[in-house]
Amino acid sequence: MSKVYEYDAVVIGAGHNGLCLAAYLGRAGLKTVIVERRHEEGGGVNTEEPVLPGFRHNLHAQYMEFFDVMPMIQDFKLEDLGLRTIMPEAQAGITFKDGRPPIVIHRPDLLEMTHKSIARYSRQDADMYVELKKRAMSIETLLAVNLYTPPVESGTVDQGEMTEAFFGDLGVTKNFVMKSPKAVIDELFETSELRALLYRATVEWGFPVDTACTGAAFLTFIMWTMGNWKLAKGGTHSLAKAMTQACYANGVDLLESSPVEKILLEGKRAVGVQLKDNTIIKANKLVASNADLKQTLLKMVGEENLSDTWRKRSKAFRYGPSHVLGTLAYCLYEAPDYKSAKHDPDINKCFYTMVGFEDEHDTIAYIRDAYDDRLPKPAAGTWVNSLWDSTQAPANRHSATGWYFLPKAGALSQQEWDEVRRSYNAEFYKVWGQYALNMTQANVIAEKIYTPDQMEKKNMMMEGDFSNGEFAPDQMGANRPFPEASQYRTEIEGLYLCGPSAYPGGGVHAACGTNAYKVISKDFDLLDSIVPSRGY
Repeated sequence: MSKVYEYDAVVIGAGHNGLCLAAYLGRAGLKTVIVERRHEEGGGVNTEEPVLPGFRHNLHAQYMEFFDVMPMIQDFKLEDLGLRTIMPEAQAGITFKDGRPPIVIHRPDLLEMTHKSIARYSRQDADMYVELKKRAMSIETLLAVNLYTPPVESGTVDQGEMTEAFFGDLGVTKNFVMKSPKAVIDELFETSELRALLYRATVEWGFPVDTACTGAAFLTFIMWTMGNWKLAKGGTHSLAKAMTQACYANGVDLLESSPVEKILLEGKRAVGVQLKDNTIIKANKLVASNADLKQTLLKMVGEENLSDTWRKRSKAFRYGPSHVLGTLAYCLYEAPDYKSAKHDPDINKCFYTMVGFEDEHDTIAYIRDAYDDRLPKPAAGTWVNSLWDSTQAPANRHSATGWYFLPKAGALSQQEWDEVRRSYNAEFYKVWGQYALNMTQANVIAEKIYTPDQMEKKNMMMEGDFSNGEFAPDQMGANRPFPEASQYRTEIEGLYLCGPSAYPGGGVHAACGTNAYKVISKDFDLLDSIVPSRGY
């Protein structure tokens, strides 16, 4: 006989968005449970020891650029629950195998150092970068309001006129909203090395570099987040742990190792879930899913229970290629010592360092290869968290991690992915040694690579896409995941979306969970628990 439990609200998936929503629901007085398919919470916010004991690696989420604006951190006092952060001075850099000067982007409070670094190549570019950064910082509250508010149609607002009004004196005209981020970067900056750094940052922190009609986002969103990155001490899973404690403190239950088989319906209303072991969990008010769109609607609800429109929209939703990453993990005796450090030692303590890219042409070719399902020549964005956080490696040792851009999970066969895992890290290591002479084989204790097909199976990031849905104009803003579902509600009464398939997409901002709560609180007339003084 099946076990039966009863709650007001059931949240499917303990990714950080599911944890966020559940905490707010619990605080509003709803008896809430989270059901998680894996043995632990966090989803992509996970830190493990996948290579050797004592060497910690963030297998996906790494850079915490939204911590200063994320409502949940203050609302639930996550720092009192164990969340600790470090913000390195040197944030992002690119190094070169001929040892020429690196370009290093520093924290926003150290813009004079960023200016000095870029000015080694172009004073004009240095002036432009610093001015763009200042303007993006000045509209932080506006950008945060946009992030933490359910999306609305642009309506009569002319985005081009707004962009020109704010940036027009810098040569930005209203047609920039029609450009791709690459086109905007190329027009504003002349230095190939800087362009290379900005291309890669644009892709890894939000937007496909070649996609038209997203160029203005580089001027605002990317420039706002650029260099605002924090390190979660102990690994990014410490965020998930603190969020889980907030859930417990507000009466939320968490069931791990409990995969959901289907969402239970009565007519067109969601009334609970059935787990794989046939356990039934009833939901008196609502079910919310942190899982991706297709898994939620086509599998758990079932195609037969959807209207023609919702079935077609769900099937048409696309994953990748813009956010498909592979994670490298190295256990080292020494941290890399780059040739370029003779000009600026900050490159050796840079939070994020591009290795294997000489100029804009290398970088764009690498990105496009991955987008077109071709395996790029080995190169990476890397980090060595043990430089700032000694808990992430044994004494006098270092844990180095990083991201490759790779094809979608389904683009390669299982045999091909097996070969990538066997050889790709070794090929990259040969490249790394051309940039940092101490990166010889003798410096490597052990290594491993985490590929998109593994990411799909482990974290349910479909095709290895960490945003669980392509970032393209027809799948962004009020079109995400599609217009009829853009307000987190589904056509199934009482069923809500709260994962990155919904607006605003991937990233550790908890905006999907926060905004889903705002919608749910209106639908059920819940006590609003968003801090009013924050203004959004």
